[in-house]
Amino acid sequence: MPEPSYSPPFLMKNGHVQTIFPSLFRRIDGVCYKRERIRTADDDFLDLDWSTQNHSKLAILSHGLEGCSSRSYIKGMARALNDNGWDALAWNYRSCSGEPNHQLRSYHNGVTDDLAWVIDHAGKKRPYQQIALIGFSLGGNLTLLHIGRETPNPMISKAVVFSVPCDLASSAQTLAKPANVLYMKRFLKMLHQKVREKKQLMPERIDDTGFDQIKNFKDFDDRYTAPIHGFTDARDYWTKCSSKPFIPDIRIPTLIVNAVNDPFLPEACYPFKEAESNQHITLLTPESGGHVGFVCFNRQNLYWSEKTAVRFLNQD
Repeated sequence: MPEPSYSPPFLMKNGHVQTIFPSLFRRIDGVCYKRERIRTADDDFLDLDWSTQNHSKLAILSHGLEGCSSRSYIKGMARALNDNGWDALAWNYRSCSGEPNHQLRSYHNGVTDDLAWVIDHAGKKRPYQQIALIGFSLGGNLTLLHIGRETPNPMISKAVVFSVPCDLASSAQTLAKPANVLYMKRFLKMLHQKVREKKQLMPERIDDTGFDQIKNFKDFDDRYTAPIHGFTDARDYWTKCSSKPFIPDIRIPTLIVNAVNDPFLPEACYPFKEAESNQHITLLTPESGGHVGFVCFNRQNLYWSEKTAVRFLNQD
């Protein structure tokens, strides 16, 4: 069974505090990655960071928007997995490992082909008995979309996801509200840097003129994500890449954890109906936790999310 319901430390019940604190102050020791670069079918590359202890089981970690394998929530989970019988593979989406990718396409909430490529590579590289998927935020949506919409690799045994914007349209609208302006500005600043880097590589195919007029994800997805990746517009992208409609079709044990005070998630991102109709889904909605937060203070520097994931993965 999952860990008991999360209780935040004193003065950390606020969702914004839970969201911001780990990003600014948490440091993870004891994780030593070994990087591997693999080629994709379209002549691009993905950088994979392995944290292995010669275990027979592997968990593949998918990060959030503008994240990477070095984020504290990824490294914290990798360390917890290593200490509890699992090797960990943290993969970086295209252009998220510190180097622009080679193709015009990048990453988004629906790039399940790249996730499937990583899973297949990992399964062939080492003789693991089973593989689990763990996703955070965008990576959580990506994980649910893959195992619900498609036929996943038969080695996939379980999945755990946190802070999932499973209804992309409503989440984008929530992040566009004044209360979330600081998050939005940070995301757009980072995305703008990616666009500038890509412009240097292929100036005839992508441009950042007037980027300062982009104020939210709808603006960005209308201009970049949708046309580059074959969608009509932002709405079309959000509709086709939201994982919520596919949750009833998931056929492996899956834990979904969305905190009630997550500032990124509106009501539509809590899939109570979908989870209730599927015996394979366990949905936890703790009152606190923020967005990829779930802060705990202890000697092990182990967060509630990590204890919960490990316990779910290791239960019979």
